[in-house]
Amino acid sequence: MPAHAASLSPATVAVTVGRPEMSPDAPLNEPIVMASTYVAGGDREYGRYTNPTWVAFEDALGALEGGRCLTFASGLAACAAVLDLVGQGNTVVAPRHSYNGVIGQLGDLEARRRGNAVLVDVTDTAAVVAAAEDAALVWLESPTNPALEIADLPAIIAGAHEAGARVVVDNTFATPLLQRPLDLGADLVVHSATKYLAGHSDVLMGAVLTRDEEVYAAVKGRRDLIGGIPGSMEAWLALRGLRTLHLRVERAQTNAQELVRRLTGHRAIEEVRYPGFGGIISIVLSGGALAGDPLTHATHLWVHATSLGGVESTFERRRRWAVEPATIPEGLVRMSVGIEDVEDLWADLSQALDQL
Repeated sequence: MPAHAASLSPATVAVTVGRPEMSPDAPLNEPIVMASTYVAGGDREYGRYTNPTWVAFEDALGALEGGRCLTFASGLAACAAVLDLVGQGNTVVAPRHSYNGVIGQLGDLEARRRGNAVLVDVTDTAAVVAAAEDAALVWLESPTNPALEIADLPAIIAGAHEAGARVVVDNTFATPLLQRPLDLGADLVVHSATKYLAGHSDVLMGAVLTRDEEVYAAVKGRRDLIGGIPGSMEAWLALRGLRTLHLRVERAQTNAQELVRRLTGHRAIEEVRYPGFGGIISIVLSGGALAGDPLTHATHLWVHATSLGGVESTFERRRRWAVEPATIPEGLVRMSVGIEDVEDLWADLSQALDQL
């Protein structure tokens, strides 16, 4: 992280860090470097090890999260690199309502007899800390996806460390603008940069961050070996998106808070789940799946799609995916609130709800 960044607000960091050196006629933005091979004798050597366009994004996100950053081809590639650090036969503790891609990777570890997974209710702090007694890694989401549960990160991190386990926090939903897990003691942070960081539904990319040099070297070693690297264009687009992160998160959060106020008490809705911050809402519809699927096909602005964190508002009934945990209600619809005018969003959503 550049030394001067520590004294800047996150909004200024997002705009300024990761730019080329300011000199006459220098480009204001880091160029897209399309290179698989570099002239020998320097630090780069080969395109699988590094790229100046990746580094610009890594510098900016690292400054925002307060750690060193490594980018990956996708959020799941970043998650896989971290899980690859878990030794043979060791245990990973994770929320039962983790992102289903992570649940799938944990299931794969068990199927290949590489490790064990213990899934916990992340809101039960004592139970999570107790499970960490036999774990090498504690994987946390806060808020969880899609249940939007909140973990007591400081207490769980402290308990896991006392038990000798490392802690990784998926910070995709909160972003470093609303939560900095490394400041709370986490060993690693992971992001699906596809979501809020890039923010325009046109990039697949992931990231891992840490302040531990040994962990950084180990994760980079996995990236070098496996080759789960981002493309130069993806890194450039993600950095361009990051420049407006503070504006997009602020607007999405303001919209979400207003929608939560209007959704609460609607006759078609059994429960509104919102952690109090961010742009993600989950609603549980009284009619279950029979209501959730029609809702997601009855709007004009809200897009029926599985991803989130973009400038546009998207939603879906999560149990339409067979791999979603059975403890997620059939009628739960996860809503990613965008930056459109909230009155337009509400008019579109309310007419669809009124049809149920």
